[in-house]
Amino acid sequence: MTEKPHDHENCKCNDHNHEDHDAEEFDTVVLTDDEGVDHEFLHLDTLELEGSTYFVLMPISEDESADEDDDEAIILKLGKDAEGGEMLLDIEDDEEWEKVADAWENLVESEEDDAE
Repeated sequence: MTEKPHDHENCKCNDHNHEDHDAEEFDTVVLTDDEGVDHEFLHLDTLELEGSTYFVLMPISEDESADEDDDEAIILKLGKDAEGGEMLLDIEDDEEWEKVADAWENLVESEEDDAE
């Protein structure tokens, strides 16, 4: 997975702690916004929920002085463009976004419980 069209309005998930993430543990994804600007993300996870696929991504900060705590994961839905090609889309529906964010939070919590 490399470049995917994306309109770059981020759906944010604030509930996950990313302090322990090492960039080498995750695939890097490059998304191109509407202005043609590439943005790099770490692909943290893929969720399957109610027949849809969602990607959880963490922006890779280009500014090394940026506070890592300011980074927030985004959740995007895998969809199709007019030609049938795969693309990542913002989750427009608030109820759908809440379900996916809750599923991600529950997954993270269960992983943390397993680690203890």
